Amino acid sequence: MKGETTMKHIVKSILALTLVLILILGSAAAETLQIAIPNDATNEGRALLLLQAQGLIKLKEDAGITATVADITENELGITFNEVEAAMVPNVLADVDYGIINGNYALAAELPAALLVENAESPYVNVVSVKEENKDSDLAKALAAAVLSQQVKDFFNDYDKAVSVVENPTDGYDETVDYAALAGQTIKVACTLDPHSYVLEKAKEILAAKDITLEIIIVDDYVTPNTMVDSGDVFANFFAHQPYQDDFNAQNGTSLVTIAGVHVEPMGLYAGRQADLAALGLNK
Repeated sequence: MKGETTMKHIVKSILALTLVLILILGSAAAETLQIAIPNDATNEGRALLLLQAQGLIKLKEDAGITATVADITENELGITFNEVEAAMVPNVLADVDYGIINGNYALAAELPAALLVENAESPYVNVVSVKEENKDSDLAKALAAAVLSQQVKDFFNDYDKAVSVVENPTDGYDETVDYAALAGQTIKVACTLDPHSYVLEKAKEILAAKDITLEIIIVDDYVTPNTMVDSGDVFANFFAHQPYQDDFNAQNGTSLVTIAGVHVEPMGLYAGRQADLAALGLNK
């Protein structure tokens, strides 16, 4: 009888210990911070650099703009990263503590203001790209002048998720271009929805005044616009920042060049399950 009593005590002790361990582990798991970040080249690195700038993580010295989570050398908060397609990050906010989102996707999702944003000196200028062989053509010059116009700069003055980088806007036209010779021609441009398509609508009006048709082809990914330009299916594209284009050329052997740097869409850290930055130890 005494042996049975002792065994019962042992079993109860084991069960109690197991329950305590479950509660401890469950609590630790619940407290693990999760941040959703884009999984494409350069945007993932861009997101990680934003966190490094706040002292939340540390990356390998040579990681640069193409850094991935594998390049993290210090992560004192034990943050876990959910890597998803850039356009999908707003959709997973309810399942993570925070999400790092490109400005255009934040706008499309009608998100409130970001808790953190990139430095105003961001190098991620969104650009209009063409094949190298077309960069000096009158069509390229006409397109560039249109997107670098005062009309486009005015558009960004009323747009809260991106900032124009054009210091000396044009009147919409390039005085070196023979617009009469371009009359009746069509310029096909592949782009993402906003603000890129909105900018091109402004350019379309400008070019129409010279009897040049701007055909806007909207896509929803980060690869198709470049392959379309490279294959000749479209003349130009407008969807990505310069570091992304540089990396795409390096990875794919393409020769896409910039004819106009238009705006910056600051990447930001947005609230998910956490409403503020307290969980990150930041007082902003």
